[in-house]
Amino acid sequence: MGQIVNPPGDGGDHILPVDLKAALEERYLAYALSTIMHRALPDVRDGLKPVHRRIVYAMSEMGLRPNSAFRKCAKIVGEVMGNYHPHGDQAIYDALARLAQDFSLRYPLVNGQGNFGNIDGDSPAAMRYTESKMTAVAELLLEGIDQDAVDFRDTYDESNSEPIVLPGAFPNLLANGASGIAVGMATSIPPHNAHELCDAALHLIKHPDATVEKLVEFIPGPDLPTGGIIIDSRDQIIESYKTGRGGFRVRAKWETEDLGRGGYQIVVTEIPFQVQKSRLIEKIAELLLARKLPLLEDVRDESAEDIRVVLVPKSRTVDATLLMESLFKLTELESRLPLNMNVLSMGRVPRVMALNEVLVEWLAHRKEVLIRRSRHRLAAIDRRLEILGGLLIAYLNIDEVIRIIREEDEPKPVMMARWSLTDVQVEAILNMRLRALRKLEEIEIRTEHDNLTKEKADIEALLASDDKQWRMIEVEIQDVKKQYAKATELGRRRTQFAEAPDADVEAIQQAMIEKEPITVVVSQKGWIRALKGHISDTSSLTFKEGDGPKLAFPAQTTDKLLLVTTGGKAYTLGADKLPGGRGHGEPIRIMVDMENDQDVLTAFVHDPSRKVILASTAGNGFVVAESEMVANTRKGKQIMNVGAPEKNKEGMRDEAKLVVPVTGDHVAIVGENRKMLVFPLAQLPEMTRGKGVRLQRYKDGGISDIRCFAMADGLSWEDSAGRSFTRGKDELLEWIADRATAGRTVPKGFPRSGKFAG
Repeated sequence: MGQIVNPPGDGGDHILPVDLKAALEERYLAYALSTIMHRALPDVRDGLKPVHRRIVYAMSEMGLRPNSAFRKCAKIVGEVMGNYHPHGDQAIYDALARLAQDFSLRYPLVNGQGNFGNIDGDSPAAMRYTESKMTAVAELLLEGIDQDAVDFRDTYDESNSEPIVLPGAFPNLLANGASGIAVGMATSIPPHNAHELCDAALHLIKHPDATVEKLVEFIPGPDLPTGGIIIDSRDQIIESYKTGRGGFRVRAKWETEDLGRGGYQIVVTEIPFQVQKSRLIEKIAELLLARKLPLLEDVRDESAEDIRVVLVPKSRTVDATLLMESLFKLTELESRLPLNMNVLSMGRVPRVMALNEVLVEWLAHRKEVLIRRSRHRLAAIDRRLEILGGLLIAYLNIDEVIRIIREEDEPKPVMMARWSLTDVQVEAILNMRLRALRKLEEIEIRTEHDNLTKEKADIEALLASDDKQWRMIEVEIQDVKKQYAKATELGRRRTQFAEAPDADVEAIQQAMIEKEPITVVVSQKGWIRALKGHISDTSSLTFKEGDGPKLAFPAQTTDKLLLVTTGGKAYTLGADKLPGGRGHGEPIRIMVDMENDQDVLTAFVHDPSRKVILASTAGNGFVVAESEMVANTRKGKQIMNVGAPEKNKEGMRDEAKLVVPVTGDHVAIVGENRKMLVFPLAQLPEMTRGKGVRLQRYKDGGISDIRCFAMADGLSWEDSAGRSFTRGKDELLEWIADRATAGRTVPKGFPRSGKFAG
């Protein structure tokens, strides 16, 4: 804080105008930088954010080593808050507790005693009840901190100092992962296996230019504390690691348990990382109640120390894979782990790094730590050798030394002059104890002198040779690898890899909807509803005033419905999503994006194996497969091009008019001019979109009706009285001609309506 200055007493305002935009930009930038650098992003070298670094360092200063006793967390939090981290105690305790959770951290940095929360999302006990100390991993991160391995800076109140970064002998950034949201950037790194990271680092030492593809041979993907199965392909994983951005799809691990007599139940033993088990089960139960999981009967949580979620299928005939696929789609039994390796490079520059870059920076940091520790040790050896040299001179002239000490008032300058000793050497001689005058001590000093001289030569050789430095780092990494090898309980790989089974998407969709019979009713004004059950008599249905029935047909809730409009567009609706039959339903225009000048032509249950003839009023048409008519969006799919809505020369608009299922081998078509034409179905082209070809030629009027039939069975129609007529091939000869001809007047007995069905 600057010194408080009283305003001058001359009565003036003394207000300085400040540009608001500049002031806000400056302040917001300062805040953004502070959040990025000192809060949310981890350092690539030790993988820690400042709060975690301060917790680990404070525990080390308190002597809470893995082999020491536990201390109350309240004591640790107080120490961190008072000395290093001037923020809320709860925030510090939350960070501390997370470092102890084996379901949050792959390699916990804190060994907690007491309730530190659980995978169900329950909070840890209050800090006054819990105790903790460091783990061996935290000790590795700190290795060499007292040997000038890293730079220190003043703490917030300048009463103490704290490390800018930890020495980091453990590949913590990737091993434990990190996540954080800063200003304008975020980071998300999943945990990995330390054994694999060490293997990749050792390979990088020998081949510094190794590609990500090569490193993925050592690190196939994340290794999550809660296990699970990653179902991404190798190529996707390589791409994510190359760019530093991407994600991994993680699924729960499950198996079936045989209950005898053909019955079974599914048991989930591992769930995706960072998913709360209790919330997951609640979600499944909610979906069960909402009848979104017709294949599932019940869900039970039988977990104790291990996870055990039991899923009971509706019946023994239910396909377990299909049931699980529908659950993976709807719940967090499958979740996506984002990857965004946005870290502070060299502790200063935030940037997104690839897998190899992260490991290379960690190795560079290890090398710097090694050099700094070696120089620190070298300086200590030099100081000790200087002292030992002085002590040896004292032993060789012990009687003279004693005489000088006894007789001289100022023995120090006398001794310095007599034997050309330094101040440090004389101090060591004067501080020597009497018991050290025995003969044995001289031998020990000579031995220590020789050993230190040899060690000094070794360190000087190490500092002079790049190769030796890397060999030394290799040895250190090999030790870490041995400590956390896959053969150990903590080091074994927990997350497996698998290909997602190729389940039929349609079948999964069906599995997520309860199958029930319904009757779909569409009104003339385009309102739709679904009545429960198959109702044959729909005459009693009520409609809005001025509206009436257009069509009604039976369906199942698992069906897809195809709607065709007069504008030649097809829309798809899920039968399960239709409004109920209590009221008048809802306008179709709300459910799909229909143009105002278009109406519903027809609607029917989608059958992917079927084909239909689409015909327009002007007499154009073509065959289209129903599978090509399915639209995945509200906008629908344009199937028939009917041109602009302007009227043709007869004053009629060209619109889609008929949708007729394709059967048999011939087509009979009737125009409004009561002329009929029969031609082979083969003359009609099959298209996915278009205007079509001319079906029948008219002088005036347009198309009235179409029917497909098999010539062997003959052409049938019903008159208004319900009588049925059939004409065989011989009787139809005068009407059989090529497509696009005018046809002949309809045969005797043909309905007045001009339709094949009375």
